[in-house]
Amino acid sequence: MDKTRLRKRVEMNHMVKLEEAIIARYTKDGNHFELLVDPDLALKLKRGHSVSIGDLLASDEIYSDAKKGEEQSASLVEKTFGTNDVREIAQKIVKEGEVHLTTEQRRALREEKRKVIVDFISRNAINPQTQAPHPPLRIETALNELKVQVDEFKDVNTQVNEILPALRRLLPISMDKLQIAIKVPPQFASPALNLLHGFEVRKQEWQNDGSLIAVIELPGGMKQELFEKLNHLSHGQVTTKLLEKPLP
Repeated sequence: MDKTRLRKRVEMNHMVKLEEAIIARYTKDGNHFELLVDPDLALKLKRGHSVSIGDLLASDEIYSDAKKGEEQSASLVEKTFGTNDVREIAQKIVKEGEVHLTTEQRRALREEKRKVIVDFISRNAINPQTQAPHPPLRIETALNELKVQVDEFKDVNTQVNEILPALRRLLPISMDKLQIAIKVPPQFASPALNLLHGFEVRKQEWQNDGSLIAVIELPGGMKQELFEKLNHLSHGQVTTKLLEKPLP
């Protein structure tokens, strides 16, 4: 079948048109294996969702250079992937390789990652002067003022560690964890313990009257959330104390 006929067959059988497709590339031993794929479905597959491979592929060809239309040799494809089944190979190329996302996709991913970073800092950091968390809007405003650029692919912890030194120029901010002693009356002890196990429990003791004493460690920004949950559960009958000297 010549390439003109192949192109027509592919465009009839697949949702994405060749001119709308992006490149997904897998490299091994210096050899490139490239596919033309639907940008939205490729992103879904890369993020762990199940997609129709027939809808994903804009072409059944595996290229060494998709832009030039140069096909990869069938023998090298089989040697590298252990098969020539393009549907099976597509899974590996997209999931483990590099996907050339569209500008709009990159923008959306950056916005999504930025929100995750802002939420992470708000939940884990406090103002050491007031011991209160910084609201997300305050952090977002500071990031905008600092013109912080978020990387859509770099993990959150790495980026937070890179952002904090700049953020401290505008905000008093601490990522230190807090240790809080908590005493829960007997009638609320069991459900409170289930709640507390969502954090790091450093100490746990049952009293003779059935009450519970525990020491938990948590990010400073989550202190208020914890207090609200405990007070709601116990109708305000829980006693808490911030420990100035954390347990070893």
